Amino acid sequence: MKGMLSKANAEGYAVMAINAFNLETARGVITAAEEMNAPIIIDLLQDHVKAYFDCDILTAPIIKMAQAAHVPVAVNLDHGHDIAHLKRCLHEGFSSVMCDASAYSDEENARITKEIVELADMFGASVEAEVGNMGRIADDGVMLTDAAMYTDPDAAIVFIKKTGVTALAISYGSTHGDYPEGYVPEFHFDIVEKIKDATGCPLVLHGGSGAGDENMRRSVEAGINKINVGTDYMIAQRAFIANALAEDPSCDFPQLIQDSWRAGVETIKHYIELSGSAGKAF
Repeated sequence: MKGMLSKANAEGYAVMAINAFNLETARGVITAAEEMNAPIIIDLLQDHVKAYFDCDILTAPIIKMAQAAHVPVAVNLDHGHDIAHLKRCLHEGFSSVMCDASAYSDEENARITKEIVELADMFGASVEAEVGNMGRIADDGVMLTDAAMYTDPDAAIVFIKKTGVTALAISYGSTHGDYPEGYVPEFHFDIVEKIKDATGCPLVLHGGSGAGDENMRRSVEAGINKINVGTDYMIAQRAFIANALAEDPSCDFPQLIQDSWRAGVETIKHYIELSGSAGKAF
């Protein structure tokens, strides 16, 4: 992932990181990237990995798929907050890990992250970290947040210099999951610009699903080099399955699963276009 983001940083675009949780969804991510001739990152959320297939089972076949792809594919552990499990993922061959110690103080976050950066170097892997806290959406569509949600640019600048992370996820207006219909979050691009100007570090947007096309474009212009999307990819597959079952409740199950991940490919391709990474595979 380090090489991908370094190139994106130098050329002013972002690489899409799409959440997958099994072989089928990983195949959809790679298919979309190949059709757009774009580099891509497969994000495997730690909670999914631990709940469905642990890293020693899931990693090897996905790495094999990545190596066989016609475009660069990185495999990244997303939101790795269980440090012991994160270290196992490095041993199992993840090319990148996100060390998410953002729940701790900035000092403790930096200490933990620096330890993981030093370990990852031994495996030739890169490390993403996070400074700041995402907001969340209430039932009435109002963002529940205060100033503490947003990443403090000065704290982020110090963190990057202390830890030597490959990339830093920052909070400037997005949230994980889905937004209420019609809701478009307000992004504070000045946070991105200040950190970027001071460090030149690749920066990451989490919670890209549903955040709005214009917010995506402006994020890339401000200095974002990695955009995480999971919910929209899964919604596209869920909607396909719901419609298919409504039309034919006795449809062939293997074919249903095969067709469902393909239904999410167009969603990923749309985000690749927004990120500016189409045609940037090499």
